Amino acid sequence: MQIKLLAIGKTDNKQLQTLIDDYQKRLGHYIKFNFDIIPDIKNVKNLSEKQQKQKEGELILNKVSNSDVLILLDENGKQLDSVGFSSYLQKHMNSGIKQLIFVIGGPYGFSEDVYNKAQGKLSLSKMTFSHQMVRLFIIEQLYRGFTILRNEPYHHK
Repeated sequence: MQIKLLAIGKTDNKQLQTLIDDYQKRLGHYIKFNFDIIPDIKNVKNLSEKQQKQKEGELILNKVSNSDVLILLDENGKQLDSVGFSSYLQKHMNSGIKQLIFVIGGPYGFSEDVYNKAQGKLSLSKMTFSHQMVRLFIIEQLYRGFTILRNEPYHHK
């Protein structure tokens, strides 16, 4: 199995990008991981919220094949602790899927088409985080999940 993270727009904070790069490198020791940035939509001032979600949704769905398992990072998704998330990863690895895709949506969330295509939703917290910080948090949690699965000392109970 491989894991892909899809996100709308680039990270413009250099410190955050440095941390993202560090955890991405660490994660690469456990699994094939790809972080795919979808460019921001141009001329969003001329689009309604729904139109922006629709355009972003089309770009997201263009990156997903029928055999992929699509998981949305969504405020209304299921919340797991780190050990539960590691079990969630293990379950997907055991299922024989080829690619697990996590998606961070745009500022207004996801279009109905993306929700309909998704096989699950996860929430990282009841709190609201910037989309740029969520990138770091999910990559760190993926890394943490694999260290838990390998009984490595990174995670403390």
